This record gives sequence, structure tokens and C-alpha cells, in this order.
Amino acid sequence: QVQLVESGGGLVQAGSSLNLSCAASGIIFRITAMGWYRQAPGKQRELVALIISGGTTNYADSVKGRFTISRDNVKNTVNLQMSSLKPEDTGVYYCNVEVQAQWRPKANYWGQGTQVTVSS
Repeated sequence: QVQLVESGGGLVQAGSSLNLSCAASGIIFRITAMGWYRQAPGKQRELVALIISGGTTNYADSVKGRFTISRDNVKNTVNLQMSSLKPEDTGVYYCNVEVQAQWRPKANYWGQGTQVTVSS
């Protein structure tokens, strides 16, 4: 019953801002990390931003200073605020949640993805 639903994608012009949201439901185990990945046509899926338990964040070098990841531990949501968007930011953005139950290995869940297109 675990489900991740992304929203906020769209078509914008370079230099614009966009906010992506991901709502997680059906998760009964501890969330150890939440993150955003993206995949451009013909390229590998890459990590964009990650936030782990304790609040530590990691960003891809290409988005540092432009993107900000945040989470709401009560609502089990994770957001990605994107600013100064560039055409190379274009791709399908996927929400990922890592969970871990006691005495069990970690498990990952993925959303269906939301398209972000940045025009020149």
C-alpha cells in the first residue's frame, strides 16, 4: 500500500523557479532518507538531492546553490525547490523514500515521476 505521489512539474522558461512535492502514504516503518532523482532522455538516472534522518542534505554539484530539499517528518512529504532553472535541468524527476523496519534491511520506494521541461 506504499505510494509516492509527485506533483509540481511543468514547462517553464530558463531562469524560472519550480517547486516539486512528494507525498508518501502507507509507510509504517521509519523513513531513513528521502530524495529526488532525475533522468534526462538517453541518460542515466542521477541523484539530485537527498535528505537523511538528522537533517543532513546532499546535492548534485550541478544543482548546488539553486535547489533546496526539505521534508516534513509529520506529513511524510519531501519538497524540492528549484530556482534559476536551466535547460539541462530538463528530465523526469522521481521521488524516492528509503525505509527500515527493525531487524529488517532497508527498502526503497519510488514515485511515478513528474516531468520538468525548461526551455531556452
